[in-house]
Amino acid sequence: MRPNPMLNFTSFMLSNSLMNPSLNRNLITKLLLLSVFAIIPYSQAYPSDTYRQLNLFGDVFERVRSEYVDKVSDKKLIESAINGMLTSLDPHSSFLDKKSYGEMRVQTKGEFGGIGIEVTMENGLVKVVSPIDDTPGSRAGLEPGDLITHLDGKTILGLSLRQAVEKMRGPVDKEIVLGIRRKGFKPFNVKIKRAIIKIRSVRFEAIDNVGYIRITTFNQQTTPGLKNAIFELKKEIGNGLAGYIIDLRNNPGGLLNQAISVSDIFLDHGEIVSTRGRDPKNTSRVHAKPGDLTDGSTLVVLINTGSASASEIVAGALQDHKRAIILGTQSFGKGSVQTIVPLSNDVAMRLTTARYYTPSGKSIQQTGILPDIKVTAARIEKNSRAQRRESDLPGALENTEINKKEKKIKPNSTSRPTAKELAERDYQLARAVDLLRGITLIKKRLVN
Repeated sequence: MRPNPMLNFTSFMLSNSLMNPSLNRNLITKLLLLSVFAIIPYSQAYPSDTYRQLNLFGDVFERVRSEYVDKVSDKKLIESAINGMLTSLDPHSSFLDKKSYGEMRVQTKGEFGGIGIEVTMENGLVKVVSPIDDTPGSRAGLEPGDLITHLDGKTILGLSLRQAVEKMRGPVDKEIVLGIRRKGFKPFNVKIKRAIIKIRSVRFEAIDNVGYIRITTFNQQTTPGLKNAIFELKKEIGNGLAGYIIDLRNNPGGLLNQAISVSDIFLDHGEIVSTRGRDPKNTSRVHAKPGDLTDGSTLVVLINTGSASASEIVAGALQDHKRAIILGTQSFGKGSVQTIVPLSNDVAMRLTTARYYTPSGKSIQQTGILPDIKVTAARIEKNSRAQRRESDLPGALENTEINKKEKKIKPNSTSRPTAKELAERDYQLARAVDLLRGITLIKKRLVN
């Protein structure tokens, strides 16, 4: 390799300056910064303008280091500068210090401490992407799109996303007050008690002859959990199975490999997703392996504005292959891939390295997934007006064919609502159930 004259010059000047305390400390700082870039092979050397910008950085660094009102460690200044460089690129790139890197690895395993919400940054405020099921945030009534303006009475403006998240985390059972701004409402506060967040990423239940599967996030337990759900629902419902509802609403995403393996469960062939980086040569395509675990059963996938990233990969793949009917509202629109790049001393950076595309070649970035059937969220309420039926008439004949076991059972108000109970008041879910039953009914009549 051709020697780099910049490296030789920098090493010489740096060694001499360190032996000579009288030299300006600013010069030492600049030389240290320059030496980092001087290790690049000469053939890959940066333009001269890059060195001028580094010189500017050295001026600012030294001025802050020597004149800022409070003493700040060099480590903090440099890490903050790195984080500033990354966060200025897009909302998802960032620097992960030792603590953040450790927390990130814990989250992918499905357990972490906090209030249980997935967030992003918007105009200096923290925006709720979606609350995670069965967490303090979900039980407190936080909704996708809520803007968090204050934490314990202090404004969030001026904080980075990571700083705001750190403040929302804390000791278990300790309360935090969130200032919320919600469209159509006056600003209000929500008091939430922190807890250990244990995520069960897959829940399932039979709604009569319909298999209902709720996926809350994509972590390492999602694929085995989904396979178990399909197996148990097949066993419980039997041959009368009308199909499956895959509920991805308020699912903020997670691991890319889990989104791919979940899609593969329902697909027998074809592309699942492609990722394209800055270099066209680095395009990657992932295809489904033979074998549909549901044996071609009818699928309805529920999405909303809280369905992001990995959820959109699954919905997009199943939609493009006409394997599922997508029902709900437009998804979040996060179509970028973040790579965790480990660095020295147990730190890393999260860097956006590619965009992902559905099998049809469509980018999801900002546009999201558009549902095949648009159904906005609504709550079903019973008609308060009393309506008389035959059974209400005095002296009405009884139907002796009704099984006595099918008489009304008092619901357990203390238990978690069943999927069947949710379908009675969740309009989107109710429409999905009706759609599956309607398709099954038509198929039977066409056969007969």
